[in-house]
Amino acid sequence: MAKNVKKLTLANKLAKRGDLIKPTEIKSRPNRADNVRDIEDLVGVSSGAAGSSSSVFFSPVQTRKQRLLNGEAVKKTNMKMEPLSPARVAPKKIRKDDRMVTRVRMGSATVVICKVVPDAVDSPVRVDKVKEEVEPQIKQEAQEDSHSYSEVLAPHPLWFNHLENIRIMRNSRTAPVDTMGCHRCADLKADSKTQRFQNLVALMLSSQTKDQTTYEAMNRLKDRGLTPLKVKEMPVTELENLLHPVSFYKNKAKYLKQTVDILMDKYGSDIPDNVKDLVALPGVGPKMAHICMAVAWNKITGIGVDVHVHRLSNRLGWVPKPTKEPEQTRVALEKWLPFSLWSEVNHLFVGFGQTICTPVKPNCGECLNKDICPSAHAEIKEKKKKDR
Repeated sequence: MAKNVKKLTLANKLAKRGDLIKPTEIKSRPNRADNVRDIEDLVGVSSGAAGSSSSVFFSPVQTRKQRLLNGEAVKKTNMKMEPLSPARVAPKKIRKDDRMVTRVRMGSATVVICKVVPDAVDSPVRVDKVKEEVEPQIKQEAQEDSHSYSEVLAPHPLWFNHLENIRIMRNSRTAPVDTMGCHRCADLKADSKTQRFQNLVALMLSSQTKDQTTYEAMNRLKDRGLTPLKVKEMPVTELENLLHPVSFYKNKAKYLKQTVDILMDKYGSDIPDNVKDLVALPGVGPKMAHICMAVAWNKITGIGVDVHVHRLSNRLGWVPKPTKEPEQTRVALEKWLPFSLWSEVNHLFVGFGQTICTPVKPNCGECLNKDICPSAHAEIKEKKKKDR
């Protein structure tokens, strides 16, 4: 009791200074939950001087032991508390994202972009602090992913480093395939069957043709109505004019007419849902078939290897020995590359081959793999020999 009296006396002294409300004036506050009062009431109840022992208070000034005891009392007495209205329930605190940092997820890597605002230019401590906090997380994620692929018997020991660097470079620069690739050529307003057909047509036209040329030709065809029936009724000469200047546009117009007849007769104007039947169509090769299965049917059946994937795989040493044909490269890659990575190899390598690792005069100085790429070292050695 002595301790209780001391506390009440202290409360009265503070109340005289205007810091607290007098104990006699204490009332339940409308903006708090039921049965929650000030510390004066809590002290009185805990000592038995005020209120009954059945009253329970959940005040932030309670000790952990008091909160646990009060919780047990609620369970034992089965006290029914009045449900709180949504307006009286305190909103849950949400952790605010750091406005100084933007985290971009690329495959298994997380790239952090630090934003600098005019007011924070003179105080770089904030950016450095964020960098120190995030860098260990990036390294840990990279180590976990590399460890999961540590048992892969790849031709090049640093193949995963190649892949991670290509992901970073692809994210920092847009390539033609990103905006005008075959997966961007279909009419999104058309039905799913028509979209699948347009995906196949775009792949047939893309062979040895730049993405921009294919994209423009597809737009001209869609303006005329790109459906199997429309293509069948269209004269060959008119179709050739719409395809020009696509590479081998006359042959592709002939293959397209033949393919339309097969699709209408055997597949109800739809496209085959397997690689075997797709390859059997005129003008459709393995690369087109595997990409078509991924884009049109959302099924991964193989790696789509075109000239870019074929060139980069040989430059990076991803094949046991140099290959001469894209199909040989595909077979070699599928023997060791994990299946979970098959879906992204084509898109990554095509864009990378269009922007940095170009066929002629690749931009090795801008490449993050310049120190671990076998072809980059070979070119440097050749230049040194010529200088001598």
